[in-house]
This record gives sequence, C-alpha cells and structure tokens, in this order.
Amino acid sequence: MHSGRVLTVGLCYTSSFKKAHIRGRPRVNQLAGKVVAITGGGTGIGAGIARGLAEAGCKVTVGGRRLAPLQALSDQVESEHPIRAHAMDVSDAESVKSFFADIRDHVGEVDILINSAGVNIQKRTMAEMSPEDWERVLSINASGAYRCMYEVLPSMRQRKDGLVVNISSVAGKRAITLGGVVYCASKFAMTALGTAVSNEIREEGVRVTNVYPGEVNTPILDNRPTPVSQEHKDAILQPEDIASVVVTICALPPRANVPEVVIKPTIQEWV
Repeated sequence: MHSGRVLTVGLCYTSSFKKAHIRGRPRVNQLAGKVVAITGGGTGIGAGIARGLAEAGCKVTVGGRRLAPLQALSDQVESEHPIRAHAMDVSDAESVKSFFADIRDHVGEVDILINSAGVNIQKRTMAEMSPEDWERVLSINASGAYRCMYEVLPSMRQRKDGLVVNISSVAGKRAITLGGVVYCASKFAMTALGTAVSNEIREEGVRVTNVYPGEVNTPILDNRPTPVSQEHKDAILQPEDIASVVVTICALPPRANVPEVVIKPTIQEWV
C-alpha cells in the first residue's frame, strides 16, 4: 500500500495500521497478527491484496500454480511477518488440502481467506469455446473458491469468527459480452456461493464479502480476444485499487459485514 493514501468506504483507512487515532485516542489494529490465506496471490489483484495485508501486520500466505512469482512477491514486500509462498492449484482438491494444512501447521487457523484465483480464455463465445474450456474455467473460478471455503469454514464456525472475501467480477452481476460465456457463468456461480454461504453462517460470527471489480490491469488481459493498449491499461483499475477496498473491509470489526461491493474504472459503463 502507498503511505498516506486514504480511501473512504464508510470509514477512513490509511496504509499504516500500527496506530490510528480517533479523537486523540489510539485505536487497536484490527489486523495485527491475523492469519491470511490468498489464492491467486502471485500476480494481479491477489498480489496487491497480499502486499496490503502484509503491510497492515497480517501473517500472509499466498498460493498459486507457479512458485516463482509467489516467491518474488515475498522477496519484494517488507513487513513484520514475511509473506509465505506455497505452490497450489485450486482446481486440484488434494493441492488445496495441502495448502491449508501447511498454513495450519506453520502459522495457525485461517482468520481471513481471499479467493482471488481466476482465469479466462480467448475463445469466449458459445460457438468457439470447447467443453474442456468450460470445465477448466468453472473448476478454477467457481469450484476452486468452494474447495478453499470448505477447508476454512469449519474452524471459523467453531471459533465464531472469520472472513471470506471472494474476488468475483462485474461479470458476476451482469452477463457482459466482454467476459464471455463461461467466465460470466463461473463468476455468477461464485457470487451465488458467497451469498448463500453468508446467509447460512451469518449468526455464527463468520462473514463473507463478494467483491465485483470492473476492468483491472492484470495478466488476465493477455487472454483478451483483442489486444489491450497500454493507454487503456493505464486508464482502468490497478491491483492496488482493489487492495485498498479489501484491506478496508478486512479491518472492520466482527460486528460489521460488507456483503458486496462494486468497484469499476471511472471510464467503464455501468448499466
């Protein structure tokens, strides 16, 4: 996070959580020492959130299919608790189990889960995509989130505390042509998963937030059917924009839940 940056989403947040003051009195850092698991954490939105939460005092473990970018992120971020890197594939149930077992064994039970792993394909129309494409995208974007929630929710429910943040998409609220058939379907599934689980566990002290970003400058743009210009990349959301929102939500007290939030580039239409 950038020092001194302030975002207002019902409250004010600054990148330094070590000490905040309200009317001259120090406020306890809600995030200090929280155990965080982030999927898709090596690049893009996941990496931005990992950086923000680590700098806020959390004990962050990032997972992804490629260990190199995960380790690079860990090496780049200076924080009280170094970011831990662990290779994992959310489409593989055994890999997911191994990821969370490692966190439990070396850090503790997960307080905050960020489901940020996601993919899209180039051939996005019903006429172009293959059944294999359909299965792969759903297995990562939708079933991957389910597998991760399945691993952390029992402990959260037992402790009556915990937060799950699903990084969905505006394509999970509007079936937009740009997203394509399977991406929209997978993100609608993630939206329904988060909402249904939130309603089920709301009286057990566990919270779920669905975040719906619009266009974000991440590596997923490389799979656009039409190449994206640098000018357009500069004009749309950046990973740190999403991270600011997510860190703010994570810092809320347990009594407060944000069920969903949309954040889009100023230039992007919203209908």
